[in-house]
Amino acid sequence: MNAEHADNDNPSWASRIAGLLSRKPRTKQDLEEVLSMAADDEVIDGDARSIIEGAMQVSDMQTRDIMIPRSQMTVIKSDCSLEDILPQIISSAHSRYPVIGEGPDDFMGILLVKDLLPHILSEDHSGFHISDLLRKTMVVPESKRLNVLLREFREKRTHMAIVIDEYGGIAGLVTIEDVLEEIVGEIEDETDAEADRFIHKINDDDYLIKALTPIDDFNDYFKTKLSAEEFDTIGGLVIQAFGHMPTRNESTTIAGFEFKVIVADQRKIHSLRMSPLQ
Repeated sequence: MNAEHADNDNPSWASRIAGLLSRKPRTKQDLEEVLSMAADDEVIDGDARSIIEGAMQVSDMQTRDIMIPRSQMTVIKSDCSLEDILPQIISSAHSRYPVIGEGPDDFMGILLVKDLLPHILSEDHSGFHISDLLRKTMVVPESKRLNVLLREFREKRTHMAIVIDEYGGIAGLVTIEDVLEEIVGEIEDETDAEADRFIHKINDDDYLIKALTPIDDFNDYFKTKLSAEEFDTIGGLVIQAFGHMPTRNESTTIAGFEFKVIVADQRKIHSLRMSPLQ
C-alpha cells in the first residue's frame, strides 16, 4: 500500500479538523467533536479537554444551579458585637460573611474578616459597629448565566454575590470559586470538611449531591445500604438506573430516593438534586 493510499484510509487529525471546519461548524456538538478527536490523537490531554468543555458548559448554566441556598448561608446580624461575631467566624472559618439587618431579606453588605483584625487587636471595642466595615457586593438574579456572572466578577473585582429570587428575597449566595469549579473541577482547601465536599442539605427533603459522591459516603450520611459492588460513585449508580447518559432535569428513582440531574454533559453527570420519597 503506498503512502498516498494510506493517508486516504487514515486521515490525519489535521485533515479531519479541516473536514469539520469546511462544514462551518455552528454548534457546540461540532466543537465537542473536534475536542474528542484532539484528545483521541493526544493533541490535548484529558484535563485540558475537561477544562474546555467546562468553559463551554457554564454558558448553559444559571446561578441557581450552583448557588449556596439560603438555608446553608452563614450570616451575621448587624447588631452583633465583636465578641458575638468571633465565635461564629472561628467555627465556620469563612473569609466573607453576608450581613443582614432586621429581617432575613434585609441584606446590608459583606463583612471581610481581614477588616476585623485592627478591632480584634484593639483593647477598646466600645466604638465597634459592623455597619462601619461593610462592603458593597453584587446582587444577581437566580437566572443569571454563569459565563456572564464570571465576567462581572472579574470586571467588578469581587468574589461573592447575593442571589435574589423573583420576589426580591434572598435565595442564596454564589462565589467566584463556585463558578470556577464548574470549569476546572473541585477546588479544595484545608478547611473543607469531607461531607461538605459532596452533600449539601437544602432542607429535610431536598439535597444537592455531587455525582462524584462515593456510595459509601452516601450510605454513611443517609444511613442507607446502596450497593457499591458495580460502581463507586452516586453518578455511576444513577447512570445505570437511567440506562443512558441523562440530560438536565431528567429524573430517576433509586431505593426510595428521587434523583434529578442538575448539571451534566455528554460524558458524565456533575450534580444531582435528591429528595427522599414519602
